[in-house]
Amino acid sequence: MNTILIVDDEYLIADILGFALEDEGYLVEKAGNGAKALEALKAKRVDLVITDYMMPVKNGEELAQAIRNELQLPDLPVILMSGAQASRGHVCPGLFAAVFDKPFDMDKVVDKVRELLGT
Repeated sequence: MNTILIVDDEYLIADILGFALEDEGYLVEKAGNGAKALEALKAKRVDLVITDYMMPVKNGEELAQAIRNELQLPDLPVILMSGAQASRGHVCPGLFAAVFDKPFDMDKVVDKVRELLGT
């Protein structure tokens, strides 16, 4: 069973997305900011990360860079979801496997997760 880490300081969004992914059969972990996400990634194997951009402590771009450089996980798919800064994901080629604007279409996000995880 695949594990997905959702990183968002807006807990309602993380919960809604988490419930939808759990309904699809995925295990879901959550973190409220990029620093907590890095701690979780060091402690547990995760198959995909979905992150917001604007968060306290470490934003989504900094998190993705830390995943690639500090944790040396170049193949871990990272999806960026953001309201105002989604465009930042498009200027960082190779950093994000997909970029979604908030509000996002849940079906499209779930389809992208399935595609990235081959499920």
